[in-house]
Amino acid sequence: MQQLKEFKTNSGELILYNGNPNFDRFVELSLGAGDIWHSSFEQGYKNAFPELVYQTATFFWYLNDFDHLDECVSWRINPNAFAVRKSVWETLNGFDKDYKNQQLQALDFGYNALRVSGAVPLYVRGLFESAEKEEISLTAKDRYTFFIKNFKLEHAIYMLYREGFWKWKEWQAFFYAKKHFRKTEPKPMVKPRALNPMQGNPTVSYIIPTMMRQDFTLQLLQDLASQTYPPAQVVLVDATPENQRDESLYLAKDYPFELVLRWQQTKGSCRARNEAIALCTGDYIVFGDDDIRIPADFIENHLRFLQTYSIGACNGLDIRADHQQQDLTDLGAKLTQLGVKRWVCGSAQMFSNANSCVKRELVNQLEGNDVNFDGGYGEDSDFGMSLSKIGAIVMRNPFSVNLHLKPPAGGYRFWGTEAKITGKKRKAQPWELDTPVKIIKPVPSPTVMYGIVKHFSPEQLNEYRYKYFFLFLFKGPKSSFLVRLLKIPYKQLQFNKSLFYAKKLMDLGKRTS
Repeated sequence: MQQLKEFKTNSGELILYNGNPNFDRFVELSLGAGDIWHSSFEQGYKNAFPELVYQTATFFWYLNDFDHLDECVSWRINPNAFAVRKSVWETLNGFDKDYKNQQLQALDFGYNALRVSGAVPLYVRGLFESAEKEEISLTAKDRYTFFIKNFKLEHAIYMLYREGFWKWKEWQAFFYAKKHFRKTEPKPMVKPRALNPMQGNPTVSYIIPTMMRQDFTLQLLQDLASQTYPPAQVVLVDATPENQRDESLYLAKDYPFELVLRWQQTKGSCRARNEAIALCTGDYIVFGDDDIRIPADFIENHLRFLQTYSIGACNGLDIRADHQQQDLTDLGAKLTQLGVKRWVCGSAQMFSNANSCVKRELVNQLEGNDVNFDGGYGEDSDFGMSLSKIGAIVMRNPFSVNLHLKPPAGGYRFWGTEAKITGKKRKAQPWELDTPVKIIKPVPSPTVMYGIVKHFSPEQLNEYRYKYFFLFLFKGPKSSFLVRLLKIPYKQLQFNKSLFYAKKLMDLGKRTS
């Protein structure tokens, strides 16, 4: 690759680039969240290197590039037309010269920048308009070299199985990569930016869905009352049954914010959040679980983070408590123990409704949560990925931290425990629709399967199926392999049953009530 050229913005930041960019855009882009920019979709790189599915299956938001957007997160960089902050280029040590293929050097750089190193690579339509469309040419040796250098050996072996273990060329490529390369770690990290002081007076609505955890909810309300930048409004949707709740506990006069209380008549945490969203008036919505503790700077740091990076959504740092009696002192000790690992920033690859902050206009654009996930799992990831698919840059915010207490009882999973029961005693889950579960219990969770069908291609769903059964057979103890092999026909029935419910939910389409 030719030597990168250098451009200096008005603020004095140095941008390195290759190709012929629109320089006027650099000034604007340098003020935003991006660290790397390209226009590769129109240049032949959109959805390049689909073999990544062999490692990640369907558990990576950015496996597929998003459609119909002018700007979005994408790691598929064209080496002949891209730009990068000089500080980030130097931190990440540039392209990996172990790869002879320049296209793979750029793909490896973008992939690791996004997935590991806490950088934000962005596709920007029209930034490199004059670049030509390229044909992506990656050999089997390239593929296996990428897998050996980035993943555990088992993923390369799995790719060999899927690409055709009867093909001598695949074996040659595998042995070549295994002989010449090793997994490279640790990867360098891009440090988070120092947070700017708060600008203006944005208002915040804080949403708490709760069920049979009134004591934990009161504890959270006290933490919210002690915030350095308190919310303007807290919307509390409580699904605690009438015979188990104390309606006198939530006293609006006790708090420095507007407390809006609704006793939930419907079922499900997605419906609860949507009922709360309809009542929100703030510029931003913070989503929180009922069983968390938050420090005094929690909300302030969410807002300052969003303002510093000029984005509309972030996911805070969720720390699991050892037991439900732990408090904020324990949180401090856990953060100290975490050390520099705490400060992973960059593009989010998961989303948690226990700790996230989103501009209300983006929440309204999505029309809230998809209630097809009620009664199961996967609603958090669906909401976060849906934000990314409309062009929102969702980032990990290491400055806003919560301690997640995870008590053994209560919460919306109470309804979901019925999914483990079969037979006449079973209470139907929302995702069962008009076809109750009978003898065969669907596994994996039908709502997780629904999320896969919703966001990924039929071919990628098929790869998920292959990997699911591959791992079931070969990840367990060798002594019980034969037992697992005999179970495969029944596991297939369970998988197909889960897929049956997922497709029924897909036929309904996204629902918000």
